[in-house]
Amino acid sequence: MNTTLLECEATNHYYDGQLKHDAVKLLPGEFYVSQQDKLLVTVLGSCVAACIRDHANGVGGMNHFMLPEGGASSDPTGAPARYGVYAMEVLINQVQKMGGRRERLEAKVFGGGNVLPGFTGETVGVRNSAFVQKFLKTEGIRIVAQDLLDIYPRKVYFFPASGRVLVKKLLHLHNDTVLERERDYNARLASVNSGAAGGEIELFG
Repeated sequence: MNTTLLECEATNHYYDGQLKHDAVKLLPGEFYVSQQDKLLVTVLGSCVAACIRDHANGVGGMNHFMLPEGGASSDPTGAPARYGVYAMEVLINQVQKMGGRRERLEAKVFGGGNVLPGFTGETVGVRNSAFVQKFLKTEGIRIVAQDLLDIYPRKVYFFPASGRVLVKKLLHLHNDTVLERERDYNARLASVNSGAAGGEIELFG
């Protein structure tokens, strides 16, 4: 399995003029962990982002993952469990390598919207949401905030140093960038077996 394709450290660094903060933008399949006062930003459709930090020393990070379509989510050897577990373990392990203590880790989880047309029954977003909740419960990492499911994409801003999260629901997409990214990432997963009008901003302190 080409894990580099599936999960890698985000490299898109920029300055967010609105929030006046050095920021890192995460695309599907990426993660980032920081000991500094960075802002981590991502846009989610049916994908899920887990924000995990050590609440005592502020070391924390975010991932952005989509479970592939193939395989049964209840099968630990299937593609969804394999890739989802990998995405979460990479993030948790990196937080610990940078000084986080496992017993002090807490999580905030977002995404899993039903935004991809043509899906019926149990959607990708539903499976992603159920997976991340079950994984964190099994690992004994407490979820202190969540905003999952619904029908809208979300833009998530995570400040690892303080644990603060801002979530903006994107009610009207002016282009298909989010959907195209998720379709492309889903296709890459299978091969190896942002202008928008927003709604209210929610704060998860």
